[in-house]
Amino acid sequence: MSRPTVPTTPSTPAQHLGTGGRCTLVGAGPGDPELLTIKALKAIQAATVLLVDDLVSDAIVAHASPMARIVYVGKRGGCKSTPQAFIEKLMLMAVNEGENVVRLKGGDPFIFGRGGEEVEHLRAAGVQVDVVNGITSGLAGLTSLGVPLTHREHAHGVVFVTGHAKPGDAGTDWRQLAATARDARLTLVIYMGVSGAATIEQELLTGLPAHTPVAIIQHATLPHQKHAVTTLDALHATITRDGLASPSVIVVGDVVRGVALASQETPLTARKAG
Repeated sequence: MSRPTVPTTPSTPAQHLGTGGRCTLVGAGPGDPELLTIKALKAIQAATVLLVDDLVSDAIVAHASPMARIVYVGKRGGCKSTPQAFIEKLMLMAVNEGENVVRLKGGDPFIFGRGGEEVEHLRAAGVQVDVVNGITSGLAGLTSLGVPLTHREHAHGVVFVTGHAKPGDAGTDWRQLAATARDARLTLVIYMGVSGAATIEQELLTGLPAHTPVAIIQHATLPHQKHAVTTLDALHATITRDGLASPSVIVVGDVVRGVALASQETPLTARKAG
């Protein structure tokens, strides 16, 4: 399926709702179409216009009505992306034309999906927006390996954090986060962290032990999912060695020890890269 990043004129006009359109932000989950919620599926099927992120699988888009206009607005870290302001303009234009608009996003719209920005923009224009949550890759990734993010014996909480700051932003204070994770026994789930893995590793080692278990999961829940299990001091080396790339999540914490138990893999100490 071709995925243009700019809108194209559909061969079959989408059905209009009359004078008032509507907009729904829908989380498509990590990729497996069977992980869609029933509410998300219904919204996709009812849409007359879908603005689709790059990380949404074709199997999910296939649930759209054949009468719907589908516009691919690619958003992926490290790649050429459709400007956010342009996406918001498209959303507002379609709503004003009376369309039932679905903004279809990978994962969850409100977890590093810029859903908050889109809701603010539309509400400022007087448009009511609905949001349908999706399973975020930070949860689905480790679950796909048979391991929880929290555990009474190993992790008392979980932190979702981005490894990619916007231009001009100092980004995450990894040293402070490492100290907090150590003292509070937290699992760290890092989105968009592959490109900055060397720095993240170096900074986290100021507060976490070198042997802290780490999992890197690429394309979580999809048939071509890849993962590696290592230790914090070998994070960057493992990503390089195994050719892991975006989209990936990095999970740091003692819960990752359960991956070896769940899959009867070689113990972590024997799998360390370097």
